[in-house]
Amino acid sequence: MRRWLALAAGVGICALAPLVLEQYKLYILSLTLVYLILAIGLNLTLGYAGQISLCHAAFMSFGSYAVAVLAPYGVPFEIGLIVGVTLAFGWGLVLGFPALKVKHHYLAMVTLAFNIIAFLVIRNWESLTGGSYGISNIARPAWGRLSFQSDRAYYFYILGWTAVVVASAYWILTSRWGRAFRAIRENEMRAAVVGVSLRNYKLMAFAIGAAYAGVGGALFAPLVAYIDPGAFTLDRSIQFLMMVVMGGLGRFEGPFIGAAVVTILPEALRGSEGLYLIIYSLAVILMMLFMPKGLVGIWDGAVGWLGGGKEVPSTS
Repeated sequence: MRRWLALAAGVGICALAPLVLEQYKLYILSLTLVYLILAIGLNLTLGYAGQISLCHAAFMSFGSYAVAVLAPYGVPFEIGLIVGVTLAFGWGLVLGFPALKVKHHYLAMVTLAFNIIAFLVIRNWESLTGGSYGISNIARPAWGRLSFQSDRAYYFYILGWTAVVVASAYWILTSRWGRAFRAIRENEMRAAVVGVSLRNYKLMAFAIGAAYAGVGGALFAPLVAYIDPGAFTLDRSIQFLMMVVMGGLGRFEGPFIGAAVVTILPEALRGSEGLYLIIYSLAVILMMLFMPKGLVGIWDGAVGWLGGGKEVPSTS
């Protein structure tokens, strides 16, 4: 019940935010929603299925470049999004095969290599991606005479897609798929004994997480209006990893908290001029030291205190 009340409050705040926020702050909130979609996908792959991935930025690039490349030919944004998500899903399946053979740091190296390969392909395939010059003036969606060109309109468009992703992720994680993912994360041998298909569920964990990244990437491109290979480096993948870990690995609420903190905290600290990166880094280190389960632990503590010490239910 408390989770649904918190979700309703969050939806209400997001719906009313454009009425009071100036343009740049609305952009940061829109970016936070895009990163939330990406973090939800990585949390499903890593937090629930236990399959480490350092190539989420590569999956994101499929969605971004699909809409950016197809838009000048008059292809509707939603078609470009479907193409990008399909590419991301397909490559997620391909990358899931190594997960059947290797795990832990070996799997991390495989996904890291894939991110580097994707970056190099994007940078060198100039006839398609524009190479290092990138692609600019990326059009925002339009439904006939209804356009989402304004910042406020496009924010609500992103919010709608975010609601779809959150609802679908919740459905997956509360179904037998979610139970299978958690079983694999806890003990693969025991999961196999009780009838969980390790092959199928590992492949789908990568593919579904990649598909969500494709959705986020497709929404990201029109938001910033310009993309280049530098937006999809390993640094960006590590940023998404940090969102999931800081928020709370394997917790449904984790990506919400992690995406908000990792996106908004650096902006809030910019007033400290050259010191903001140092302050931000120290804050991250302290959070990891004293809150190893992520910032979601603060939420659990607050709800537990308000509930008289009752244990907080979890989907993890």
